[in-house]
Amino acid sequence: MNFVHALAMDRAHLPLNALRAFEAAARHLNFTRAAIELCVSQGAVSHQVALLEARLGVPLFRRLPRGLALTDEGQALVPVVAESFDRIGATLDLYADGRLREVLTVGVVGTFAVGWLMRRLDRFAAAYPRIDLRVMGNNNRVDLAGEGLDLAIRFGDGTWHGTHAVPIMRAPLSPLCTPAVAARLHGAQALAGETLLRSYRADEWPRWFEAAGIAPPSLHGPVFDTSLAMVATAEAGLGIALAPPAMFLDQLLTERLVQPFAVEIETGSYWLTRLMSRHETPAMQAFAGWIAKEARGSSPGGGGGPPQAVEG
Repeated sequence: MNFVHALAMDRAHLPLNALRAFEAAARHLNFTRAAIELCVSQGAVSHQVALLEARLGVPLFRRLPRGLALTDEGQALVPVVAESFDRIGATLDLYADGRLREVLTVGVVGTFAVGWLMRRLDRFAAAYPRIDLRVMGNNNRVDLAGEGLDLAIRFGDGTWHGTHAVPIMRAPLSPLCTPAVAARLHGAQALAGETLLRSYRADEWPRWFEAAGIAPPSLHGPVFDTSLAMVATAEAGLGIALAPPAMFLDQLLTERLVQPFAVEIETGSYWLTRLMSRHETPAMQAFAGWIAKEARGSSPGGGGGPPQAVEG
């Protein structure tokens, strides 16, 4: 058993003042600067560190002519103490007006975050002021456990291994381009002469041409891992994106982009997902209920996507 574990086991008599003095001195490598930060005397800091060293039976610092240097034992103890104080501080910060705020971390595919979710977050904050929502963007490749996410919003068919998935909304795809590019598209056949911007899902454009009743041309346009980057390229007039119009309403309403053809294809939906092994907290339940209600209010006909949850 090392000295850090020995200290942790004696939790009833943790020398908190000594640990705080040690942590400050370790950051500054100077007792005087640590004392200024803690609003105590230099002697008090030195005394507290000496008490901790006596308690552990090892030296934590080497006293140098100018300042301090951590011993191997001191270097081992620093991250443990610093992380502990950080976690205490973070937990205390969650209390407001004598009540605990619950942290909720949600991973969101970038297109959905920018095109739909962000403009509604003020309503969530107003409805649930005690939930500290943290949004983490991704490009639809997400590791719920590895990234410490409570929930993730992703695009697909709802079947992800070990995951409970609830549909949020449909997201059919259609060509999007600038008005100038659209002006030269006299029928869908004209797309063969244009730069067709592609996602990493190689079957999307062929499926769209099939739905339009046209043989797909050879595809040579650049490939993007996010619809945001693809549509930004289209908005610059550098090609035609195949993307969900519902996620780019700002560009369509301001006519920075247009949807030149009515043909749309279904390749997936947006889903709210969580690990099946993850206990569902009140904050998770609140967010799930809120986003379902918001999606019903913003979807044509009130539909939010496929009719039932899926466990993959």
